Amino acid sequence: METFHSNGKLLLTGEYLVLHGAVALALPTKLGQTLTVYNYLDDLMQWDSYQPDGKWFSARITPDTLEVDETDNPIKAERLVQILQAVRELNPQVLQQGLHFETRLEFDPSWGLGSSSTLINNLAQWAGVNPYELLVLTFGGSGYDIACARAEGPILYKIIDHKPGTAKANFNPPYADHLFFVYQGHKQTSSTEVKDFNERFNPAEHQDDMETVSQISATLPHITKYEEFESLMLLHEVCIARCTGKTMVQKEYPDFPGQLKSLGAWGGDFLMAITQQPFEQVKAYFHDKGMNTIFRYQDLIL
Repeated sequence: METFHSNGKLLLTGEYLVLHGAVALALPTKLGQTLTVYNYLDDLMQWDSYQPDGKWFSARITPDTLEVDETDNPIKAERLVQILQAVRELNPQVLQQGLHFETRLEFDPSWGLGSSSTLINNLAQWAGVNPYELLVLTFGGSGYDIACARAEGPILYKIIDHKPGTAKANFNPPYADHLFFVYQGHKQTSSTEVKDFNERFNPAEHQDDMETVSQISATLPHITKYEEFESLMLLHEVCIARCTGKTMVQKEYPDFPGQLKSLGAWGGDFLMAITQQPFEQVKAYFHDKGMNTIFRYQDLIL
């Protein structure tokens, strides 16, 4: 038996623009995913996936052909086979018969905290392959989520010559008690969002915004005052809104007593609430808006 664990992720700064070389500040989460691989006395491979509410996917796969023999979700099984084919492409010696894979998510998969990236990183660890190469062959993206999966704390992330570059970020804000993460109730499809953004984005036109976002990312670990952080988050929202043509989330909740910032793909997943209000009042405000999944910074971020 072998067990592997990967952290979930949130992208605090640099959303969208990280794909074009901007510096991003990324936060690994305490919630992640484990993969346990058992020896299995059978000619087939067994795959069982669990989330906090229980089992959410199961499949039996023929190792030689990677064909699905039995499953409770054909769509998920097809995607799993594509991932396993990519694993085998990178390491032909793995995925033999007699294996039982068991994954356990520590968060709801709809939250967008990295159900895919944690799986990719765990499988890469098990198979002894490069997780970034496996990501390219499967889901794509900037790779910051893979960097978070194996980080011990916040990181600065930048794509350099098409390769991932990471550095430890000493981001331990003394104003953490005023930072909250709120799930908006629906998951964005990152690949679709990225495709739409890349089709409309002109790096030359938004070079100033790229530089501003990179500077914000590099500056945040050194910010000690709540008011400065709040101001920089507003500036960051203005830059991303200008680059994407999307509406800042703050405008959807104009009566919120503080600053709101989108995280990741705008319009879904989590937002960050920056406020002087106590946790109970923040919960009550968003509960009235139909949003009931809320974390304090220190309860979620590694």
